[in-house]
Amino acid sequence: MIVAIANQKGGVGKTTTAVNLAAALALRGRRTLLIDLDPQGNSSISFLTHDLIQRSTYDAIADPNVSLADIIQPAPLENLFIAPARIALAKLESRLVGELDAHFKLKDKIAQLAGQFDHIVIDCPPALGLLTVNALVAATHLLIPIQSSYFALEGTDDLLETIEKVRQRPNPALRILGVVITMHDKRTALARDIRDQIQKVFGGKVFKTVISKSVRLEESPAYKESIFTFAPESPGATDYYSLCEEVIERVEARTA
Repeated sequence: MIVAIANQKGGVGKTTTAVNLAAALALRGRRTLLIDLDPQGNSSISFLTHDLIQRSTYDAIADPNVSLADIIQPAPLENLFIAPARIALAKLESRLVGELDAHFKLKDKIAQLAGQFDHIVIDCPPALGLLTVNALVAATHLLIPIQSSYFALEGTDDLLETIEKVRQRPNPALRILGVVITMHDKRTALARDIRDQIQKVFGGKVFKTVISKSVRLEESPAYKESIFTFAPESPGATDYYSLCEEVIERVEARTA
């Protein structure tokens, strides 16, 4: 499974979901690679300090002589590895403009890792540019985090349109694995109404697991830990482990 975590809206829990889904897969004994494709590099610094990141996904994608294997680093969690990002990644789109295979760069680099990982999780930037398209072309599955807020569904039409364009040519095998509702405060009527709206739009694609709003989830990156080691008894840990179980069930059901 190569799953891209994407939504062009910022602040919807993409990085939190990418980091903790990857960590949960690793805890299940699955050798997992987290690819940070966001120039902000928040997935990377959730586990690594800046001084440890010498080469990044920018180098691996832009330079034909650098592979993903050259930049991958182990996370402080067994079975989890990171292909980190730095701010230089923001220059990649202008660097690749005009190249015929620009949309396939990441897919080609991942192909060189064949057999080395059970799962690959890609954290996408909050945009629908070339970086996100590279992730969608490389991925087998797409997971869409949607925040439980008033503007939750804003922009989802653009995302779905981009997915269809990717399916038409570069990656017809891409499947929407599901939609996960994040930052949900079940105490408020608004959050419950938004959840109902999301379920009306996406139907069975919405995961049963809902990620509750959690201070612990916000704090864990500051300590370079996933929620599972930072606060293993917290609701956030329970939610993301439950999401991981659902992800595995859906992937295995569709490949059976």
